[in-house]
Amino acid sequence: MKLTPEQIDRLYQFTRQHYVEWYDLQTELVDHLANSIEAQWQENPKVSFEDALQVEFKKFGVFGFMDVVEQRQLALNKKYNSIIWKHFKAFFTIPKVILTSGIIGLTFFLLKNLRFKADVVLIVFGIIVLSFYFSIIYLSRKNKKISKSTQKKWLFKEIILGRSSLVGMTYLPIQIIIHSEKVMDNPYGIFIISFLIVAMALIEYIILIEVPRKAEDYLKETYPEYALENAN
Repeated sequence: MKLTPEQIDRLYQFTRQHYVEWYDLQTELVDHLANSIEAQWQENPKVSFEDALQVEFKKFGVFGFMDVVEQRQLALNKKYNSIIWKHFKAFFTIPKVILTSGIIGLTFFLLKNLRFKADVVLIVFGIIVLSFYFSIIYLSRKNKKISKSTQKKWLFKEIILGRSSLVGMTYLPIQIIIHSEKVMDNPYGIFIISFLIVAMALIEYIILIEVPRKAEDYLKETYPEYALENAN
């Protein structure tokens, strides 16, 4: 026995009722549930669809699908971080390393020769952090509009367009460092601060521009069904 289209729709509805809001995870769970239900029917064709569904759902434990969701989130976050790291490393290989070194050198020169160094650095970091969060809000709202129009949410797409923590975590320790006179009066300390400013700006650029610009490629690589739906 095979599931009918109506029963497949019921499985999608069932996953949504149990707090799985992303279409990619819904599809994985629906495939798993469908195969398991059909396996039950091979052993006992008299089992009703709903009874077979409840039997399979109980196998996920007291937390239901939450463990599956968490595992998938961890895996996709790891994948996303590796993508960010790959793009970041690219700025330190030829030919991009020439431009990166030039920007670090320019930042070092400006900090070394500007008065009120700490205040200048704080202003620069403040602008970077604020622009980062405003951009994240914009990207998140844009993604929500697209999801609403297509009626489908993709977990990896939300991660790509909704990451908002990397730069903010960097801000506080750097703020502490630059208020140390020993650091800011030392050429090596100024160089470290210069490198961190450029690194922070690069991460922001990668998260807000580079990766979202290639989001479709990463989504098609991650989800075969996404590639088929967007083939045209």
